Amino acid sequence: MDNQKTVKPKRNHGGKREFTKKFEPKKKLLEEKVISISRVTKVTKGGRSFRFSATMVVGDGKGLVGIGTGKANEVPEAIKKGIQAANKNLVKIPLIDGRTIAHEATGVVGRAKVLIKPAKEGSGIIAGGAVRSVVELAGIKDIVSKSLGSNTQVNVAKATLEALTSIRTPEHIAKLRGLEKEDL
Repeated sequence: MDNQKTVKPKRNHGGKREFTKKFEPKKKLLEEKVISISRVTKVTKGGRSFRFSATMVVGDGKGLVGIGTGKANEVPEAIKKGIQAANKNLVKIPLIDGRTIAHEATGVVGRAKVLIKPAKEGSGIIAGGAVRSVVELAGIKDIVSKSLGSNTQVNVAKATLEALTSIRTPEHIAKLRGLEKEDL
């Protein structure tokens, strides 16, 4: 019902009402990817009850990216909640020439540690699994990464986002030091 615009129905004296206008929902601005879906079991006196947890990453491919987790009794509902949570946690990543990051960075979540480095033009995304998903949706085209420590997909994705948010542009660093960009 939320995809239809309510318009006063035509009078046709009995029978079903006919609506004159329908509209297309807005084109999606953010792309979505599933990082992980896991089934969680709760054992009770009456038996086992199952729930699902979905970790999602969303991004616009222009420096905006977010990660969220949704939990529900059904997988599609968990994915939907994960997307909503990711949309609430969007962060802007500063890109250099719209293709790479400014400097090397490290992110740590739990025992997962991710090291990311800028790469030359044409290198592509040298990353695996969850790191690749986050970096692609952030719009980074040339980057090198290494996952150290734990390989838990959710923690690796969050560590990647932490590393990306710690990046500062040369202009920002110059401003903090009270210098011009050329003096760095």
